[in-house]
Amino acid sequence: MQQRLKKLIPQRAINAFHYTEAVAASFAYRNPSQHMIVIGIVGSKGKTTLANILWAALSGDGSPVGLIGTANIRIGELESLNPYHMTMPGRHYLQKTLSQMRRAGCSYAIMEVPSEGQAQWRHVGIQFDVLVFTNVTNEIMASHDYSLDTLHIHNQRVFQQVAQQKAKLINGRVQPKILIANADAEHFPQYFAHLADIKRSYSLKQKSNYQAKRLLPSADGSQFVINKHSYSIALPGTMNVSNATGAIATALELGKSPTQIETGLKQLQVIPGRMETIDLGQAFRVIVDYAHEETGMQGLMEAAASMVKSGAKIITLLGAEGGGRDEKKRPIMGTIAMRGSQTVVLSNVDPYRDNPDKIIVDIAKGVEAAGGKYNKSYFRIADRRTGIRKALSLAEPGDLVLITGKGSEQSIVVGGKSSPWDDRLVVREELTRLAAKKQKTE
Repeated sequence: MQQRLKKLIPQRAINAFHYTEAVAASFAYRNPSQHMIVIGIVGSKGKTTLANILWAALSGDGSPVGLIGTANIRIGELESLNPYHMTMPGRHYLQKTLSQMRRAGCSYAIMEVPSEGQAQWRHVGIQFDVLVFTNVTNEIMASHDYSLDTLHIHNQRVFQQVAQQKAKLINGRVQPKILIANADAEHFPQYFAHLADIKRSYSLKQKSNYQAKRLLPSADGSQFVINKHSYSIALPGTMNVSNATGAIATALELGKSPTQIETGLKQLQVIPGRMETIDLGQAFRVIVDYAHEETGMQGLMEAAASMVKSGAKIITLLGAEGGGRDEKKRPIMGTIAMRGSQTVVLSNVDPYRDNPDKIIVDIAKGVEAAGGKYNKSYFRIADRRTGIRKALSLAEPGDLVLITGKGSEQSIVVGGKSSPWDDRLVVREELTRLAAKKQKTE
């Protein structure tokens, strides 16, 4: 019924409703963002990781910091998982949470600001002071009319909003508008061209204001140097170093010292569902990660390759969303996963109302193009729990099992029905089951 109504109501009327609701929510909660330094993270990949690393960097001196993102919500030291199936929940929830941050004495509020959220005007009524641009990948959706140009239009609304709004007075000081952008990103010039009082770039490869150098990656983290100061994070992979560099650049521009930032980073050991290790004492390593499109999958495969010893297998559980998500990415992801793994298990992520079997067949085309053999080096198991069980059962001592696509999401949508779900919980249950089965046979 809801889908039918959406088709009958003009898009202009829907947009007007979203806009009005956003303004009303801000008014109802007395515009809490006006009293904090609000930082928006914009881009396709890395928003959640960058936001959490920035939360840690800004918290290093003891300051209470708030965060609203895809995986989690933080108000100072209090953390809860995001129970919604969206990065920017309903407007009233956003304003209510910002109000709670203000009452908790948060000096900063960090928010992921996805293009879909901007398309629905969820950013309206929130007074941003700092914007951080990560990148734009080629994943396009129905909400973007399957157009990259439309994605950019949606993605840049908040930049235009910030350029037009007046600066705030925070603690007797005028807060300048700050723009931080990834110089390694393909669309860097387009986003860096927006107006701001202070504009800074960060990078791993290109010359920038904050370039990470002398990377020392390991299976359990990464060390690197930015402008002669050393930093370390408990996350492997160059993609995470890039995210950390953006976070550190932002914290430095907001007046934090390298020592304060490093103190904060040491306290951040886990980001829910982002390269999160599940360890119940098993002889192989299991990582749950949100990677759900080609760029994220490629970065995960590169990180995984550095985490296993010669002769050990990488086993990857992979799926793709339905519900208007980009179908072209499916075989590409399958190819990336098969090239980076010895075994691939194809399973559901969130098919929504789409045919789960068709999604899996689409991914399988890419898996087979990369040399995957059905029921030998790759398997098709639509039920996600059964797929996870299969992936874990194939692991031997020293192997690495990657459970991808959902991270710490708290629900799964199959056939249009949403059910409670958490990959990390299911993995723990299946590891316990596997250990009990092994013990019984010994």
